[in-house]
Amino acid sequence: MLKRTQFLASAALALTLALPAQAENDAETVVATVNGVEITLGHMIVAQSALPDQYRNLPADVLFNGLLDQLVQQTILAEELKEVPARVQTALENERRALLAAEHMDGVLKDAVTDEAVQAVYDATYAGAADNPEMEFDASHILVETEEEANALVKTLEGGADFAELAKEKSTGPSGPRGGALGWFGKGQMVPEFENAVVDMEVGAVSAPIKTQFGWHVIKLNDSRAKEAPKLEDVRAEMEQQVRMNVVDDYISKLTAGATISKKTTEDIDPSLLKDLSLLEN
Repeated sequence: MLKRTQFLASAALALTLALPAQAENDAETVVATVNGVEITLGHMIVAQSALPDQYRNLPADVLFNGLLDQLVQQTILAEELKEVPARVQTALENERRALLAAEHMDGVLKDAVTDEAVQAVYDATYAGAADNPEMEFDASHILVETEEEANALVKTLEGGADFAELAKEKSTGPSGPRGGALGWFGKGQMVPEFENAVVDMEVGAVSAPIKTQFGWHVIKLNDSRAKEAPKLEDVRAEMEQQVRMNVVDDYISKLTAGATISKKTTEDIDPSLLKDLSLLEN
């Protein structure tokens, strides 16, 4: 029955397309009807925009026919569902809420990203870069399993051993073959114990043994430098995104402050119920 209905709809569409073209097609143009239910060009456009790239890049005629067949079949199937389950109705409500909210925020953000706004966020983000610059460090290390091994390494280095050669010979870390060289790194890139030790070191100094989750380290600080603020053009995309986030946060906070909101807490509702899909069947 489905194939017959689909064939009839396709035949009707072919007849329609054979007629003289309308002077102007718009989103309200009806491309098919199914038992009196209209499918418009707008429906097809929205369906196309949600497709993965591999489908949206199909030839236009193939895409048109495939989408139309899909919408016709979906309409037939939807009509056969006489009672909408609670989980489907709830999902539709969520989808409607999300679409309307996103549409509204698109309008709010339409003119938000200006050169002035981007510059202000950039200045706020990097204002202290010149007065209180973040430091970067170039260090090498030798990683071993025990504190005893690390202490022995320190003594060997104090006796004049070459750090890089000793790292190649003794280090169990992946940087060992490179003489323990870690290259330049900044705040947050190393585990806290390692970073704290490096921050307190003088250039050229070798540390006492430092314990981390990876083992015991003997560290040499090769150099340090002030990290320069990036140029605005290099971080423009990040700054623009921050502008949008600030606008969204400010706008939602303003609306929330003026709204009457009543919310239950996890003391009122067992949060584990979020995973109980059976509640939607009741």
